[in-house]
Amino acid sequence: MPHRLPSGADAAWRGPRSRAGAWPFLQGGHFPAPRAVALAVCALAAVALIVGAELFENGSTLFHVLAALAVLCLAGVAVLGWRSGRVSAPVNSPVDTVPELVDLLRDKEAAEAANAAKSRYLANVSHEIRSPLNAIYGYAQLVEHEAGVDPQEAARVIRRSAEHLTNLVEGLLDISLVENGVLRVNSEVVRLPALIDQIVSMFRPSAAVKGLAFRCELPERLPEFVRTDQKRLRQVLINLLSNAIKFTETGTVTLRVAWSGQTAVFEVIDTGPGIAEADRERIFTRYERAGESGRPQDGAGLGLAITRAILQILGGTLELDSTPGQGSCFRVRLMLGHVAGYRETSAAARRVIGYEGHRRSVLVTDDDPEQRALMRRVLEGIGFEVTLAPDGATALALSDARAFDLVLLDVSMPGLSGWEVAARLRRTRDHAMGVIMLSANAHERHGPDTGARDHDLFLVKPIEFGALVDAIGARLKLEWIYEGDAPAEVGGSPALPLSEAAREHVEKLRELLRIGHVRGMEAEIRKLEAAQPDARELVEALYNCLDRFDLSGLAKTLEGL
Repeated sequence: MPHRLPSGADAAWRGPRSRAGAWPFLQGGHFPAPRAVALAVCALAAVALIVGAELFENGSTLFHVLAALAVLCLAGVAVLGWRSGRVSAPVNSPVDTVPELVDLLRDKEAAEAANAAKSRYLANVSHEIRSPLNAIYGYAQLVEHEAGVDPQEAARVIRRSAEHLTNLVEGLLDISLVENGVLRVNSEVVRLPALIDQIVSMFRPSAAVKGLAFRCELPERLPEFVRTDQKRLRQVLINLLSNAIKFTETGTVTLRVAWSGQTAVFEVIDTGPGIAEADRERIFTRYERAGESGRPQDGAGLGLAITRAILQILGGTLELDSTPGQGSCFRVRLMLGHVAGYRETSAAARRVIGYEGHRRSVLVTDDDPEQRALMRRVLEGIGFEVTLAPDGATALALSDARAFDLVLLDVSMPGLSGWEVAARLRRTRDHAMGVIMLSANAHERHGPDTGARDHDLFLVKPIEFGALVDAIGARLKLEWIYEGDAPAEVGGSPALPLSEAAREHVEKLRELLRIGHVRGMEAEIRKLEAAQPDARELVEALYNCLDRFDLSGLAKTLEGL
């Protein structure tokens, strides 16, 4: 006898052929019979009365009549229970209630959206990697075949492309460190105005290339020195300014800085397309970006996620105000304690050409022959005696034969790993020998959990030569010898008479500098070099300023010409 449950859960049910139905989202329990079942009970009661009357007329006692009626009623109830169906608790069902079913569906949709976002992310990363790789590969082939390319120009393109790849990889590593809760920050004294000036000099040219106005608004009083993590603060501002310039087609990008009560506020304001309300939280999710705008979007979709994670670790906040069609404002609030009475002791950047004292020996151990050759060129160029080892066993044998002042060990090698070699060296050699570990994997920084520290320093590939020199100098307590008696001053151009053709290029450089046209300046410096080949020192000074985006230094260099 088909019936409809009173709960409304089977409102569209028309009665299946089977005597049983399944509703996995219902609780088990008893449900009252509907009207059709009630009528059947009434009919059964009428039959029981007729049978009872017949028994009484045939001489049965009242007790026998009542007993017969009771048996009939029990049989009827059993039949109705079998015919009417019942609802019992579901067996092995993972979902007991409607809210749980809704939650499962929501989780399923979120997982599918995350997979789709990661697929888009992989496509974006592929583009981001292939573009600089193509530049590196192309210029390397041109230099190799001497196809009329300026080696210095090729080196600059290759270096910038390599830096782009390095930044992309570091972004991926940062996300991995954030997910594992091991992203670390440093507390150091930072010269705040110099950091801001460096970042502004970096982005003003790229804004000018797009025809955007770039403004930097600073307060009247800004502390000279503050305490924070310079690398992370720089990363935050670069991510925000890069996005602002990338997505703004016309108008202005502004970096506004305020500082009060040991708290700094950085605002990156643009006149771009703005961000819709529905996208304002999603853009801070890994691999996600704002809604499609019908134009290509560079980037991997990690910048804002990394920025928010860094600020949370630094104890800061990131806020967003945006109006679609008018622009956006990303606001960073961060505690930057003023460091009073601090005197900067670091010297200006100079090229190391050697060191004081006797010649030191270095053992370089790496299974990659190109890495070994590179290290040999770098270290021999500044006065070290270099010995090469292709694996850990060879390194141990060489260290048995003689003593080294320093060992550079690659972590991942066939056979003995760098960590195993370091542990054996520490057990059998003098601890005065320095051990610096090199690895392309930042997660290997702390090495195996053995309770012993068998190395002095850890450097992540690709290694910046300045960081390598600093690490070696600190471990061996070296006093470096720099090129020249004192740091070369920016703008200290040689007193060289220029030809008329060279002067025309200098004037054109000044015009391009006023509008911030970096590519134009680069091309004009090449023309200046061709017009006057003996002005090599001047050309090098101009290139150095341009490579650092030091436009003020470039202007000083041109002033005396």
